[in-house]
Amino acid sequence: MEAGQFNIVSLFADASKRHPDRIAIIEKNHQITFAELAQEIDKTASYFQQKGISKGDRVLVFVPMGINLYRIVLALFKIGATAVFLDGWVSFKRLNLCCKIAECTAFIGIRKARILTFFSSEIRKIPIKLGVAYKDYGIPAKNISTNVNDTALITFTTGSSGTPKAAKRTHGFLKAQFSVLEKKIDPEISKVDMPVLPIVLMINLGKGITSVIADFKASKPESLKAEKVIAQIEKHQVASIASSPYFIFKLAQYAIEHNVPIQNIKRIFTGGAAVFPEEAKTYVQAFPNSTSKILYGSTEAEPISSVNALDLATRNIAKDKGLYVGSIDTAAKVLIIPIKEENIKIQNSDELRTNSLKDQKIGEIIVSGSHVLKEYVNNPEAMERQKIWVEDVCWHRTGDSGFKIGNELYLTGPCNAMIENESGYISPFLYEQILTSIDGVNAGTILSIKDKNYAVIEAQSKGDIEKVTPEIMAIEGIDEVYFVKKIPRDPRHFSKIEYKKLKNMLASKLN
Repeated sequence: MEAGQFNIVSLFADASKRHPDRIAIIEKNHQITFAELAQEIDKTASYFQQKGISKGDRVLVFVPMGINLYRIVLALFKIGATAVFLDGWVSFKRLNLCCKIAECTAFIGIRKARILTFFSSEIRKIPIKLGVAYKDYGIPAKNISTNVNDTALITFTTGSSGTPKAAKRTHGFLKAQFSVLEKKIDPEISKVDMPVLPIVLMINLGKGITSVIADFKASKPESLKAEKVIAQIEKHQVASIASSPYFIFKLAQYAIEHNVPIQNIKRIFTGGAAVFPEEAKTYVQAFPNSTSKILYGSTEAEPISSVNALDLATRNIAKDKGLYVGSIDTAAKVLIIPIKEENIKIQNSDELRTNSLKDQKIGEIIVSGSHVLKEYVNNPEAMERQKIWVEDVCWHRTGDSGFKIGNELYLTGPCNAMIENESGYISPFLYEQILTSIDGVNAGTILSIKDKNYAVIEAQSKGDIEKVTPEIMAIEGIDEVYFVKKIPRDPRHFSKIEYKKLKNMLASKLN
């Protein structure tokens, strides 16, 4: 790389020189070494330049997680372009909206995705459209310098609370995030990893670690076949996993039900959704040789805190009055402020301290740090709503409620789901643990509509409805119980309940 070059490609280039013959990525029956991947990245970068993609261009990448995805993304980084990511579960409405927000000038996608170009009005406007394959022109890619303020990635929040926000990740932000995550993950060069979280595979490429792509469709997490993934773990001697809690839980559930503990795994790293003590117990039981670390964070701030599954498994959320999410990360500063719907402006540090709540007081969690996202793309409303600037320091409003005790953080659920009463707040989030512990209940929460607290339940079968109803009605604070076929969950991790959608479902039934 030329002097002044700053991006993940330089880390990968160093790793490929140190470990040229080491396998970089294993994808089903295909694999590629670091040296081979480096050559393909160079050729792909040249191909993109010949096709008219240049520094600063925003390129919509619609390619599933695998060798091609990382070849394409690193080639874009190499030429100073910005990769724009969309999830595989994207709808036409979301696709058009995200394209409009990101203002892309190029599109790269698999064949199935390219068919969308005929139906998406926004993709049709994009001038450069390419497939996954590349042509080797035999022309070296021009070296392009990038700096800490150049945009590397644009990713989107799920948009479960409204319009999806386009998170602007600069090269400097990625460096800060990688630095924090690397300390948490503590990667070991000699080990093989299964990263289901895309950002972790990026770190692996920069560290010279072999990554195995899990054999399942990330766009359809509920279709996960645990036995297939466990077979991969055994075949490739996978020693660590980085994934959403749903993925880990499904593997743990299978291992326990079939009495086949997964011995190979030495370390688990999970985040993206809440993990309750009962679920943490399954991690400990199913992965007896593993240290499982559960991270609390968000798209804009990962990590904020972390806890080991063994520690979490001994917790009682009713006694704690919140879900323990561990010690606050050394890279993060966390404060608790009063829950408010409106935008918040704070002039200085003294005012911030005055507005901060004391230990054990429930409020909104806000966070600052070098790894905290500071900007959204083309979304001034979200900037006003989610960011609080205090003397050049950006504080991100997580939208989550919780409280602190010293350096320990406790979660009480999304602010917009909290039920306020004369004595403070009722947390539906905490009821979920109680409800799911009832035999016959798949999932459940409580919602307040017209001054009544409804327990909304997804039963394991129709036959369980009559059995579980008396037990649910015996829980303090519940006025009525209502059963639904499926409780809507976030499409990315298939773990978080979509309260707004669920409340609309219930309200329409009650009217």
